[in-house]
Amino acid sequence: MEREEIFSKILRAGRRTYFFDVRSTKAGDYYLTLTESKKFTNDDGSFYYKKHKIYLYKEDFNEFSEILNEMTNYIVSEKGEEVISERHQKDYKKEENEEASEEI
Repeated sequence: MEREEIFSKILRAGRRTYFFDVRSTKAGDYYLTLTESKKFTNDDGSFYYKKHKIYLYKEDFNEFSEILNEMTNYIVSEKGEEVISERHQKDYKKEENEEASEEI
């Protein structure tokens, strides 16, 4: 059973929303839950959310943080900060075509 939220932050990122929640254990100690919620649309137009949750306890904070920083730094150093994906690439081409048609 999840405990009451003590402190929360939300990061909205397109179809995904990330929830960072500090909660309390039965003993009164704190832990962190990280939840990814992703919105999907049914064929009839209604929508639903899929959620994935990670529970992170204090004894794991340092190592988790070190590895997370190492991995994110690696990705940025190898691929830069520009986002490249099929969806973003389509948006980029669309914007490029719009600019070209404006010049005509």
